[in-house]
Amino acid sequence: MKLKLILSALLISTFSIAQKTLDEKVSDLLSKMTLKEKIGQMNQYNGFWDITGPVPKGGDSKIKYNHLSNGWVGSMLNVKGVKEVKEVQKIAVEKSRLGIPLIIGFDLIHGYKTVFPIPLAESASWDLEAIRLSAELSAKEAAVAGINWTFAPMIDITRDARWGRVMEGAGEDPYLGSLIAAARVKGFQGEDLASPYTIAATAKHFAAYGFVEAGKEYNTVDIGLNTLHNIVLPPFKAAADAGIKTFMNSFNDLNGIPATADAYLQRDLLKGEWNFDGFVVSDWGSIREMIEHGYAKDNNHAGELALLGGSDMDMESSIYIYELEKLIEENKISIAQIDDAVRRILSVKFELGLFEDPYRYCNEEREKEITGSKEIMDAALEVAKKSIVLLKNENEILPLKKKGVTIGLIGPLAADKNSPLGNWRIGADDNTAVSVLEGLQNYKGNNISHAQGVKLINKTPDGFHEEVQINTTDKTGFEEAIALAQKVEVVVMVLGEHGFQSGEGRSRSKLDLPGFQQELLEKVAAVNPNIVLVLMNGRPLVLNWAAENIPAIVEAWQLGTQSGHAIAQVLYGEYNPSGKLPMSFPRSVGQVPIYYNHKSTGRPGTEGEDPGSVFWSHYGDEENDPLFPFGFGLSYSKFEYSSLELSAKEMTKNSKIEASITIKNTGKVKGKEIIQLYIQDPFASAIRPVKELKGFKTIELEPGASQKVTFTIKEADLVFYNAKQKWEAEPGTFHVFVGTNSNVKEKLSFELK
Repeated sequence: MKLKLILSALLISTFSIAQKTLDEKVSDLLSKMTLKEKIGQMNQYNGFWDITGPVPKGGDSKIKYNHLSNGWVGSMLNVKGVKEVKEVQKIAVEKSRLGIPLIIGFDLIHGYKTVFPIPLAESASWDLEAIRLSAELSAKEAAVAGINWTFAPMIDITRDARWGRVMEGAGEDPYLGSLIAAARVKGFQGEDLASPYTIAATAKHFAAYGFVEAGKEYNTVDIGLNTLHNIVLPPFKAAADAGIKTFMNSFNDLNGIPATADAYLQRDLLKGEWNFDGFVVSDWGSIREMIEHGYAKDNNHAGELALLGGSDMDMESSIYIYELEKLIEENKISIAQIDDAVRRILSVKFELGLFEDPYRYCNEEREKEITGSKEIMDAALEVAKKSIVLLKNENEILPLKKKGVTIGLIGPLAADKNSPLGNWRIGADDNTAVSVLEGLQNYKGNNISHAQGVKLINKTPDGFHEEVQINTTDKTGFEEAIALAQKVEVVVMVLGEHGFQSGEGRSRSKLDLPGFQQELLEKVAAVNPNIVLVLMNGRPLVLNWAAENIPAIVEAWQLGTQSGHAIAQVLYGEYNPSGKLPMSFPRSVGQVPIYYNHKSTGRPGTEGEDPGSVFWSHYGDEENDPLFPFGFGLSYSKFEYSSLELSAKEMTKNSKIEASITIKNTGKVKGKEIIQLYIQDPFASAIRPVKELKGFKTIELEPGASQKVTFTIKEADLVFYNAKQKWEAEPGTFHVFVGTNSNVKEKLSFELK
C-alpha cells in the first residue's frame, strides 16, 4: 500500500511538471535540495552488500546504506539484474526525502550476458552499421537487466600494443576512431534515451590515456598540443557531437596535471568550446589517487582540485560526500559550481525517464524474454565473422575443403570456452563461448582430431583482478600434438593470449606468443607444414616466424559468445573474410609505439642514397615498417586496383575534388573489399603525417567484375590543428593515395588555392 501511495505521488508530481522544459524541471528540483542532497548526487558507490539480503548492521556497508537512505548517493555501479537493481532503487526512491532515483552504471564494454567481439576486433570490421548494432543490442540486453548507464565506449587512440586496454578501443587512427565512437554512441543511446531499451553512454578516458609511457598501465603521459588535438581529441569531439551524455576522465596525468583535475580539458574545452551539457564522472578512485600522484596533499585538497577541474561525479573515492561541505565553508569552492554539476547529473536522469518511472528498467518478464535472444545471438555471430582478418593465405590453403580431409586441431585455445570471451565481460557467465572445436565439429564431412598440445595457464584466474599465471614449466602434451600432426593432412592451430591477458592492468613488455606456444608451433610445423594458424588475442602480436613459415594466418581476436561458429564459417569459406587491421602489427616490440600516420623526420632515408649510410632514421637490427600495416587484410578473393584519377588539379576551400579508382575481382569467389583513401599534406605550418586516412568504402564484387569507386574530398578533410593553434586547411599541395591498406604507394596531387 505504501509503495502504491508513493508511486501515485510521484506520478502526480511528474504530471504537474510534464509541460515544463528540462531546465525548468531541473531548476525546480534543485531549489528543493539541501547542500548535502546536492553533494549526494555527485557521489557514486560500488555495489557493497547483498542488496536482496538483510540491511547491513555495521562497518562501511552500513554507512553506505545510510547514505542511500538519506539521498546522499546519486549513482550505483556494478548492481545488475532486475531484482537487485529494483531493490537498491527502492531505497533511494522510497526512503530518501526527495526520492531522487539512482542512475545505475556498468562497464558494458562489448556485451552483457551475450558477449560480442572485443571492441578492437569489431573495429577490424570497418563496418559502422554492424558496430552500431552491436552497441544497440548490448544496450538492450543490459537495459532489461536494470542497467541504464554504460562506461563505454572507450575511444582512446592507441599506438602501443603493450598497453592492455588496446582491446577496448578502435586502434591507432583518429578518423576511423571518430566514426566508430559516433556509431557506438548512437547504438547505446538510440533515438530515444527514455526507451527501456537504451542507455546513456560514456566517452572515456578523457584524455590521452592511450599514450601512457612504455605502454604501462596508469603511467604518465607527455604529449604536445599537436598530438593532443590532431590525434587524441577527435574521437571525443565526435562522441560529443553525437550527443553522448557523459564523459569519464582518466587515471593518467597529461603534461603534469592529473586528468581528473584538468580544467583545460574538462571546463575550457569540453564544457566550454564544445558546449557539452552532460556530466563528467571520475574514473574509479581517481580523485583520491591525485594524492599518490603528488598533486593533492590530502582528501580535502583532492576534492577541491577535482571539482574546480570539472569532475562532476566522484566514482568510489567518497571524497565529495565528506569534503565538499567543508570546502564550501572554507570558500574554496562555490555553491554555483556544485549546482552546475548537480544540474548536469539530474538532467541526464530526467532524459532517461527515471523521474517519470524510477523502475522503467526493472521488468523481470522483459529480462527473461530479451536476455540471450535469437536476435542478439545472430547479431553476435554476424559481427564476429566481420571482425576476422585474414593475414596470410599462401597457396590458397584456405578455405578448407568440407569433405574427405583429416584435420588435426591443436593448441591450448582450441577447445577453450572462456578465453574467447576476452576481458571486460563482467555480466557474462564463464565458459559460455562456442569453442573452435565445437564450431568445426558442426561440419561432419571431415575427420577432426584434437590435442591441446600444451597448457597456456597454470590455473584459471580467480576473477577479474587476479594476474594470469602463464605456464612456463610444463610441456606435457607436446608429444601427443606432434604425433597427431604427423597423421593428418591439415593442422589448425589455435594459439594466442588468454582472455585475461589484455584489458585494464594487463600491460606486457613482450608481444610474442606467451608460454610454450611458439615452441609448440615450430615443432608441429617441422612434421607438418600444412598449418592454418588461428590467433586469439586482444592486441597486436609479434608474429615474424609465423609470417615467414606458416602458410595461413587468421586473426580471430577474442570474438565473444559465438567465436567458434564464426571462425569455423570463415575457415570453411562460408564467409569470405573482409576485415582490415585497425592497428599496425610490429616486427619487434622495440618498434612500438608503431603507427602508419607518423611524421616524417629530416632524415627519412631516400632512394639513391648510400645503402650503407647510418645517418637516417632507422634501426640497425630491424626494418622500419610494421609486419602487417594498418588497414591490411586479405580475402579469398583477389582485388586489382587501377586507373587512379582526380577530377581536377586544383580546388578552393569552398569547392570539392573527386578521387576515383577502379577495383576488379580477379579471384574465383565473390568477395568484399574495403577501399581506403589517404591524404598527405607535404608542407604545412606544423609537420604533418606521411599519410592520414580520410575515407573508406566497402564494395562486394563477383569474380571478374569491376567497379569504379569515387571519393569526394572537401575542405573539412584537409583541416588540422596548426602552429597558430587553429583548425585550418592551409593552401598548398596535397597528395592523394587510394589502396587496400596504408602502405599504398601510388599517388596523385592537387593544389588547394
